[in-house]
Amino acid sequence: MLGRLAKWLRLLGYDTAYAKNVDDAVVLDLAIQEERIILTRDTLLIRRKRCRNYIFVRSDHWREQLQQVYVEAHLSVESALTICPVCNYPLRLENRESLRPVVPPYVYQTQKTFSRCDRCARIYWQASHVQRIIEELRTLPKES
Repeated sequence: MLGRLAKWLRLLGYDTAYAKNVDDAVVLDLAIQEERIILTRDTLLIRRKRCRNYIFVRSDHWREQLQQVYVEAHLSVESALTICPVCNYPLRLENRESLRPVVPPYVYQTQKTFSRCDRCARIYWQASHVQRIIEELRTLPKES
């Protein structure tokens, strides 16, 4: 239900666990064990006695969800593009020249910094849509 939000939180550099179709008890166990904040739209989950550290996500739209969580969890954009948005694994800076044969020519010409995920082998760069979201989030008030 919040998969796109999870991807964007990872793009911002936040370790974000995400799993579909997981029993509420398992979610609560993992959140407690790993000291995570639960992000949910499930009102039944937040009514459980063991559910204490959570943010109830009000919107159905990913951009509004991201804005809400950014403000309520007091996030920042300083660690953007340090975690793979697909597999949640840390990214490492990659030598630009070594990527010439594998990235599109326009991307190679216009981008100076690249990162790679050692788990899934995906390559990332600061695309304009990521920069626009980061700039948009920087303008948000830090209080809800």
